[in-house]
Amino acid sequence: MTDTISYTYVIVGGGIAGVTCAETLNLLRNEPTDRILLLTESTLVKAVTNVVPLGKILNRFDVEEKSSDELASASNIDVLLDQLESIASKNRLIRTVAGRCIHYQYLCLCTGARPNIIDKAKGNANVIGIRDTESVEEFRKRIHTATRLVVVGNGGIASELVYEVDGMEEIHWVIKDPYISSTFVDSGAATFFRERLNKKATAEKEKTIYKRMRYTEQNEAGNASTDGGSKRGAALGPDWHRAFDIKKHGETASRNGNKVTVHQSVEINDIKEVTTGLQVHLTDGTMIECDFVVSATGVVPALSWKGGCDQPFKLGPDGGLFVNWSMETSVDGIYAAGDVCYAGWEHAPHWFQMRLWTQARQMGAMAARSMAAKRAGEEIYQDFCFEMFNHATTLFGYQVVLLGRYNGQGLNDKYEVLLRMTPGLEYIKFVLVDGRLQGALLVGETGLEETCENLILNQLDLSPYGEDLLNPDIDIEDYFD
Repeated sequence: MTDTISYTYVIVGGGIAGVTCAETLNLLRNEPTDRILLLTESTLVKAVTNVVPLGKILNRFDVEEKSSDELASASNIDVLLDQLESIASKNRLIRTVAGRCIHYQYLCLCTGARPNIIDKAKGNANVIGIRDTESVEEFRKRIHTATRLVVVGNGGIASELVYEVDGMEEIHWVIKDPYISSTFVDSGAATFFRERLNKKATAEKEKTIYKRMRYTEQNEAGNASTDGGSKRGAALGPDWHRAFDIKKHGETASRNGNKVTVHQSVEINDIKEVTTGLQVHLTDGTMIECDFVVSATGVVPALSWKGGCDQPFKLGPDGGLFVNWSMETSVDGIYAAGDVCYAGWEHAPHWFQMRLWTQARQMGAMAARSMAAKRAGEEIYQDFCFEMFNHATTLFGYQVVLLGRYNGQGLNDKYEVLLRMTPGLEYIKFVLVDGRLQGALLVGETGLEETCENLILNQLDLSPYGEDLLNPDIDIEDYFD
């Protein structure tokens, strides 16, 4: 009979949500005897570091890759390298693939999401997804012998991949939208970024690589892992490209910069294998020959424990675990955070869910607070960060800040837009309804982050200022301080 080990809190997943949840619980621990277990499939985990406040809610941060041993030794958190097999929620037990039985008082599922590989390419070894450290390493290996690349997708990873890769003769960027980076920005900002993308092809760009410890996945024999994906690593995190040299070196590297061709408003119709590589057929009739394809077309929640749960979970319309504002699922004693969950509560007017590193961190911390409060019999309220959508990232070498309904999401086109653009320097967009700021898109070092936060949260009537609100001769940061 397998021995059962007991923990107060069990967190499943070594990504940003899971590690944040475990670390927050470690800080909130009510009793010295409370035990915390982080169950992860990978020897590498993701920890948030270098948090820089840009406003009351908004933070910019790095995601550092740590070995699970390093996390365990630096805290009172036990880390177990194993995979969730099944949940017996009525008995508060989980079983792992290795046959361990673990008793929990509170369980938090932070299993993240898996790449949504394009349908036409599933099962093709020359079509890879990019999500975790191992998939980036696979990409780096392939570009050493490749000269022609097709990137499919229009989000953050696709945008940075196209911009950061150097030394390829041809890069074809296939997007279903009419302009690039539509996941984050509008057509005006896309034009602003396009100029940077075009200039990069003719200008040598110096790249800063993070000077950090690098780890590789180890298999049981102690060798670097070559497992093609049976284990799921954690998502990459913001500015992931700065931690990797994805420039092609050697004799086959192009000396003339990348030739980037953007194929807009099209999708993949078919992918065929030929002696020279792949033939990619687009819905507009275009045929592209390439060496391999990168599919960066989003993610789907990873509810992949084989044995399931003895009580069915309520799911959201996107297939994620339905959670309330305290991150509780429909099954008693089980919480969820990050990409695996669906935010099922009534949202604040300026907040919506988007599967991003920022929200994974916020949800992980909220789940920890909720479990600790339940354990202590205390009442808590939802964290203030859920009052307004907020995200800081980097695209095409620029800092990008997204606040509130930055693209007019959910406003039914009944809004006005104020714009200020200085080519090569900044792009600022305010979204207003009846003179009140509902969202902001800030590209570049604008210094307006906290001001925009306050104006969105306070809903001050800005009608008297009209277009002078973005007059470059008026310092609105000081005016509304």
